[in-house]
Amino acid sequence: MANQLPNGGFQGGPEDPKLLTKHKNHISNEIWTRVSDSSGEDEGKDPEAEEIDSEDELSLKSDSSGEDEGKDPEAEESDTLEDEYLSSGDDEGKDASAASESAEVENDSSGEDEGEDLKAEESDSSEDEVSPRNTIGNVPLEWYKDEEHIGYDRDGKKIKKKARKDMLDAFLASTDDSKNWRKLYDEYNDEEIDLTKDEIKIIRQLLRGKTPHLEVNPYEPYVDWFTWDGKGHPLSNAPEPKRRFIPSKWEHKKVVEYIRKIRKGLIKFEKKKEELRFYMIWDNESAPTEKASQRLSHIQAPKQNLPGHDESYNPSMEYIPTQEEINSYQLMYEEDRPKFIPRRYERYRVIPAHEKLLREFFDRCLDLYLCPRSRKKRINIDPESLKPKLPSPKDLKPYPVTCFLEYRGHSSFVLSISMEASGQWIASGSSDRTVRVWEVATGRCFRVWEFDVPVQHVAWNPRPELPILAVVMGQEVLVLNLGLGTAEEQEKVKELLHVEAHSVPDDNGENQSVVSWSQHDKHDGIKLKHFKTVSLVAWQCKGDYFTTVVPSGDSRAIMLHQLSKKQTHIPIRKLHGLPVSAIFHPSRPTFFIATKRVVLVYDLKKIRLLKKLQTGLREISSLAIHPGGDNLIIGSREGKLCWFDLDLSSQAYKTLKNHSKDILNVAFHRSYPLFTSCSDDCTAQVFHGMVYSDLNQNPLIVPLKVLQGHKSVDGRGVMDCKFHPKQPWLFTAGADSVIRLYCD
Repeated sequence: MANQLPNGGFQGGPEDPKLLTKHKNHISNEIWTRVSDSSGEDEGKDPEAEEIDSEDELSLKSDSSGEDEGKDPEAEESDTLEDEYLSSGDDEGKDASAASESAEVENDSSGEDEGEDLKAEESDSSEDEVSPRNTIGNVPLEWYKDEEHIGYDRDGKKIKKKARKDMLDAFLASTDDSKNWRKLYDEYNDEEIDLTKDEIKIIRQLLRGKTPHLEVNPYEPYVDWFTWDGKGHPLSNAPEPKRRFIPSKWEHKKVVEYIRKIRKGLIKFEKKKEELRFYMIWDNESAPTEKASQRLSHIQAPKQNLPGHDESYNPSMEYIPTQEEINSYQLMYEEDRPKFIPRRYERYRVIPAHEKLLREFFDRCLDLYLCPRSRKKRINIDPESLKPKLPSPKDLKPYPVTCFLEYRGHSSFVLSISMEASGQWIASGSSDRTVRVWEVATGRCFRVWEFDVPVQHVAWNPRPELPILAVVMGQEVLVLNLGLGTAEEQEKVKELLHVEAHSVPDDNGENQSVVSWSQHDKHDGIKLKHFKTVSLVAWQCKGDYFTTVVPSGDSRAIMLHQLSKKQTHIPIRKLHGLPVSAIFHPSRPTFFIATKRVVLVYDLKKIRLLKKLQTGLREISSLAIHPGGDNLIIGSREGKLCWFDLDLSSQAYKTLKNHSKDILNVAFHRSYPLFTSCSDDCTAQVFHGMVYSDLNQNPLIVPLKVLQGHKSVDGRGVMDCKFHPKQPWLFTAGADSVIRLYCD
C-alpha cells in the first residue's frame, strides 16, 4: 500500500509521477554521478549484490567529494520544494511518517529480498514525512548566508546553523563510514539526509533510461479493444499514394519563405519577460497586475480663481460703479455685460447671501463631471533648441539695407519697373499713362512716353545690344525703341522693329485674327493688338521670343510671339484655371505657367506637360525662377511665399508667411544669392537663398532685412521690385508714385 499524504494524495506507489519528479529534483549532480559510475559496471548482477559492491566503490569516491560537503544549489532548491510539498500539520501525516520510519528500520535490519516485507518496499525516506523545521516561508536562504541562523521558528526564535564539517572531518567520515556516499545535506533545514536502497534503485533505473519502478512492465501485451469480426472491408482498399512518402515541395517553399522573413526581421517573436527578483511585500497578490498605462490616474480638478478687489465686501471707491454706469449695462449685449457688480457693505454680517451661489456650484460640478480630462505630459525643452541653426545676417553680406536714392516724376501708382541688362537704365510704367526711363546712377529721367491708357507692365529686352522695351497697355503690347545705344545698334533695332500691316490667323484656319502686328504711328515701335486685355509680358533669354498673358482668353490665354519673323503662336490651348503669370526657363526650352492654384511646367519642343506643382495657396499672384533654373519662388494673395525645388518634389520645399497683406511680386538676383518679395503692407523683404551644386544638400533660406519707406495709398503698398543685374541693389516701385533704390 502506498502511504497517504495529508493533502489526500499518495506517495511511494509504482504509478506515482510526483515521486519520480521529486526524487529526480532531490538528488544532487554529484550523487547522480556516483550512482551512474557504480551502476555502469555490472548490469547483469543481482540488485542487492550490486548495492553491496557499489557501496565499497562509492565510499572511495565520497572521500574526494567531501570538499564540496555534499552541497549542490539545485539539490538544495529541490529539497526546499520537497519539504514544502510534504509539510503538513495533520495527525494523519504524523502517523504515516511514523509507519514509514518503522518500515525503514525493519528493511535495514532484515537485509533480505525486496518482496519479504511490503512496508519496506513502499516506504520512503524518513526525511520526506518529517515536516520542515524551518518556518521562514518562501524566502531565499542566500539572505542568511552571512548570518549565524537560517530563519525563525513559529515562536519567532532564531534557528541556529549547525556546525559544518571541514574538509578533514569529511574525509575521515568517508573512510570510517562506508555509507557516507548516500548522505545529502539539506540546507533549508540544516541537516543531513540518508538515501534509502529503494531510492538508489530508482536512480539507477532513471540513469539507464528505464522505468523507475521494477514492478512496472513497460512492455505489456497490446489489447485490441475493437472487434473486427463481421465488419467487412474498410472505406478504401486503395494503396497508399507515393506522395505520402515524398516530402512536399510546397511545404519546403513555405518553410524557406518563413526563414527569409525571420532573417529579414519581418516575423518577430515575443521575448520572454524576465521575472523580477524583488517584489512588493505588502502588495495584493490576488489582484491582477495592471500596467501603469492602463491604470486610471487621478487628475485633480482645476482650482477656482480667487476673488479680486472688486469682489470684496468693502472694495475701494474706484471699483464701485455709479448709477449711470449700472444703467448703461442694460443697453449692452448679454455676453459683454459684466457678470458681477461690486457693492460696499460697512460690516461683514450685513452682507446678504449670494443669490446664484448654489447654481454656480452646481454648474461647476456639472462641468467637471461632463468635461473629459486627460493628463498631458509636459516636456521640458528649451525653446531656443527648436529654432533652426541659421547663420548670422552679418555673415551673409552684401545685401540691400538702406534707401540710397529716390526717383520721383510719376503722378500716380508705379505699377511696373524693369532693369536694362547692363544695369545703367531702369524703365517704369505707371497708371498716369506714362513710361519713363531713368538713369540709375544719377536719378535723372532720360525720356518720357505718354499714352492714352494706363501702363500695366513693362519688360526690357534681356540682350544689351537691343535697347527695346515691351509695354502692356490694355489690349495692346507696344515694342518700343528707346533710342539708346550706338548708331549700329539703332540701325539693327529699326530694322527689327519694321513691320508691314498684317494679321496672324488662328491655328484653326479661322478668319478671325488673334494678334495683329502693325507699325505704331506716334512712337517708333511695333504694336500688337490682342482680342482681350493683356496683363503681363515676359522675354525669353535670347531676346527673340516673348510671351503675353491674357487672363480671360480661354484657349488663347497664353501666346508666344517671335519678333524676328513677326509671328504669333498658341502652344497651349487647354488650361485648367485662369493664368496669372508666365516665364521662360533661363537656359532650357521649358515654359512655366502659373494659374491661381497650380504651376504648370511645359516642354516647348514637344508641347507636353512635364510637371504640375501643387502650391496649396488660395491664389497665386507672382512667379520668379532662379538663374540656375532648378528653383522657383511663388507669391500669393494671402501673404505667403513658397520655395519649390524642381529636382526635389512637386510640393513646396519651404512656405514662408512673411507679409501681413497680399504679395504683389517676387524676384531673384542674377548673380547674388538673394531674392525678395514686395507686398501691400508697404514693405519689401530680402532673403538669402543659397542653392548648392551638391544635389544632396537642400537650399539655405535665411531672412535678412525688412525694407520700409513707401507710403500706403488707397490700401496699396509696394507694387513691384527688381534687383540690379550686377550690384546687390534693390529697386522698389510704390503706390506713392516713388521708385526707391536700396543699397548695401
